[in-house]
Amino acid sequence: MFDLPLLTILTFAPLVGVICILFVRHEDPDVVATNARHVAAFVSGCVFLMSLMLWFTFDQTTADFQWVEKVTWMEDFGIAYHMGVDGISVLFVMLTTLLTPICIFASWNSIKDRVKEYMISFLILETFMIGMFCALDLFLFYIFFEAVLIPMFIIIGVWGGVRRVYAAFKLFLYTLLGSVLMLVAMLTMYYYAGTTNVLELMAYDFPIDVQKWMWLAFFASFAVKVPMWPVHTWLPDAHVEAPTAGSVILAGVLLKFGGYGFLRFSLPMMPEASLYFTPLIYTLSIVAVIYTSLVALAQEDMKKLIAYSSIAHMGFVTIGTFTLTTQGVEGAIYVMLSHGVVSAALFLIVGVVYDRIHTREISAYGGLVSRMPAYALTFMVFAMASVGLPGTGGFVGEILVLVGAFKANSWVAAFAATGVILGAAYTLYLYRRIIFGELTKENLMRIKDMDRREIAIFAPLLFITIWMGVYPSSFLDFMHVSVSHLLEQVNTSLAQSGMLELAGQ
Repeated sequence: MFDLPLLTILTFAPLVGVICILFVRHEDPDVVATNARHVAAFVSGCVFLMSLMLWFTFDQTTADFQWVEKVTWMEDFGIAYHMGVDGISVLFVMLTTLLTPICIFASWNSIKDRVKEYMISFLILETFMIGMFCALDLFLFYIFFEAVLIPMFIIIGVWGGVRRVYAAFKLFLYTLLGSVLMLVAMLTMYYYAGTTNVLELMAYDFPIDVQKWMWLAFFASFAVKVPMWPVHTWLPDAHVEAPTAGSVILAGVLLKFGGYGFLRFSLPMMPEASLYFTPLIYTLSIVAVIYTSLVALAQEDMKKLIAYSSIAHMGFVTIGTFTLTTQGVEGAIYVMLSHGVVSAALFLIVGVVYDRIHTREISAYGGLVSRMPAYALTFMVFAMASVGLPGTGGFVGEILVLVGAFKANSWVAAFAATGVILGAAYTLYLYRRIIFGELTKENLMRIKDMDRREIAIFAPLLFITIWMGVYPSSFLDFMHVSVSHLLEQVNTSLAQSGMLELAGQ
């Protein structure tokens, strides 16, 4: 389509920033830290501006992958450096390039130790995240998918809270176990199909019995990443111990890896197995939606409450994905995008008061509206988006998932709808205790409202949240043709195997 290797530039441009930061030298460590911040902000900002080319040039009328680049890499094994984006992955690339500079600006004052290494870690993380969403080779995807764990492990383990090492190792072990099983499934795919080309694998007809084992192996990895109940326990610990920006990128982008994996691999490559295991997905998702929402209600730590709410929201994603309906799948993608913006903002909201009072205990706050009106208003918008109030991005995604779920199974839709009610309960509970009430605590009497830097950080997230709520077609149009093509592939495979009636199509 274009000669410019845009995806390669977007993927590896952050490494240019890494090299520049490595050459930052000065006798004064404060000067080194300031220069490292500026380089990281400049490079990640440039990457975001370059990614806008994807938004403005993407052809929404075709399901074909665009900006495709392919170079032979390991010829004997059929492995290639193969990159490309469709209407699904392009939105996640944009989400990644948006959140990375926001994370760097959010860390501007809160990270004071080893700033140089911190900025390097974030830029490397951005490279791996973009690469994962663009990879069209199984081997290349696995490298990026696994490599993300290294900078995330370092960010939590070095700049996290008191129990940061425990949280980092827990994250590492959970994801590594699932990934090993996924690697076995990938080798099985290569054994049968003789290629690592994702596009060819999507068209390959794997035997149903083999599909089931491969599906379970992929599921082990993606379920941890989403995360689904009962393999979700690493997430609250990781969020609580991670620095604010670490929580932002974890909730905003990394949690989307599992949902994206289901869409890119499980549905098109293993359609019969996906249908076979749909009851399992529904059951685990409903438990996640209801159980983690109830657990969120009992939390006294703001970050933990938002972490559990993320697990509940991801339950909507897995339900929508496996309804195999256009509304359900598009709703799942929309929930991922909306949650990527809103949950990131909510963790930043926590970071604002944590930087001032140095505690995340909900009981330590109250009555902030009288001292922080701009903060209260910003918090309210994102709280309402998390609840799924009409006019915000959260509403569109959830209603699409519920419509898709109702078409597939009305009981699943009914149980999922209880998650919306519980979500409103724990979010309003959090907001009321932080913002309203009497301002009686001594250390809150002189607390300052958000400064210009903080307002500038929240401004784009506010704009996108409202934009997604009032003009959803600008996002749905991107994904619609690709989702329709994906479901057509799945339905064709199910029809050939005589399972289409079981899918309710």
